[in-house]
Amino acid sequence: MDKELKTTYFRMLAPAVLAIVTIFVSQQAGFLVGAGARLSAWLGPALFILAGTFAIALPIFYRTLFLHRIRHQKRTPTAALLAFERRFLLLAMVPVYLAAIAYALEITYFHFVGTVLMALYAVYYYYPSTQRIDSEKRLFRAEPE
Repeated sequence: MDKELKTTYFRMLAPAVLAIVTIFVSQQAGFLVGAGARLSAWLGPALFILAGTFAIALPIFYRTLFLHRIRHQKRTPTAALLAFERRFLLLAMVPVYLAAIAYALEITYFHFVGTVLMALYAVYYYYPSTQRIDSEKRLFRAEPE
């Protein structure tokens, strides 16, 4: 389960990192120009709020829904836990893509930094380390593999 989740994590993270590198190279070459000031007035706060929602609020809500669904079970099937963890990672990696979009556009520095911080939080906090996965297995009373 550890290897599968780490593979999923890096498969979701790699395109966002590649997009950020591509945007950086395009900007340095002078090919990419950001959005105008008219768009950045509402786009910056929208990206920041979405990044915060996907990095903090929605993972908590999704975890609560999963706990509610399995509340009457003595043991959680490993397949159900793996499916939950994969969807959880998919949800938690959205801020990284939002940070790439924020990097490509000309938004205010405050909103850009806030979006990047939410992305870094999601990348760091939701990394599927062995200790975190073992903790999740204990918390959800996963069936032995």
